[in-house]
Amino acid sequence: MRLDKYLCETSFGTRSQVKALLKKGLVSVNGEQEKRPERKVDERSDTIFCGGKTAVYSEFTYLMLYKPAGVLTARSDRRERTVFDLIPADLRRNLSPVGRLDKDTEGLLLLTDDGALAHHLLSPRHHVDKRYFARVQGALREADITSFQEGLDIGDEHKTLPAKLEIQKSGIESEALVTLHEGRYHQVKRMFQAVGCEVIYLKRLSMGSLALDESLAPGEWRRLREEEIALLKKEEGARDGAGDAN
Repeated sequence: MRLDKYLCETSFGTRSQVKALLKKGLVSVNGEQEKRPERKVDERSDTIFCGGKTAVYSEFTYLMLYKPAGVLTARSDRRERTVFDLIPADLRRNLSPVGRLDKDTEGLLLLTDDGALAHHLLSPRHHVDKRYFARVQGALREADITSFQEGLDIGDEHKTLPAKLEIQKSGIESEALVTLHEGRYHQVKRMFQAVGCEVIYLKRLSMGSLALDESLAPGEWRRLREEEIALLKKEEGARDGAGDAN
């Protein structure tokens, strides 16, 4: 692999940013300074430093996207913008979104080519927590906390699994945090409808151990950090046995 491509793949910047780092002499390969972007490196055996930090290569790509409202969770669409329009073309090819967020829902969306991890996060058997912030039309009551905990009839064959409702504000408009362990179609919206409220704003805050980086603006993305990947992998390995619900 070319050195400049390797550094791009390990989150040190765009191709032009990486070339600037090389030109400044901030990159070393196996202990020797290297300024040539075309230098071939072995991602499995070479030791590469950039700006004093180790450039660690992963065979998979993991991107955190702050999905904005008004964008489809789809690979392409003839009329609408999709989440893949927000990702550089050279990264899109093998990535898939881990679950879906509605067009009008914003927040955390993970895109990866790691199929095993994606399956773990989405499989109903694994009960991966998904946490949302919701603003709804209508008053939320203490009784609704119990209803969410006991499971709600949202028109499916079975009631929802127990979910956690944390009321932050109640009134003509109410605000709450919701944590689910499964993912049915439009589940959050349908659960609030079941207690007489209508969702007017919905944002996914986290999935498993992965929390939305609030330094990202809607539409921005970054690669996952090594510690974030390690935590997700640890959770994957720890559970023997959640789709999305917005």
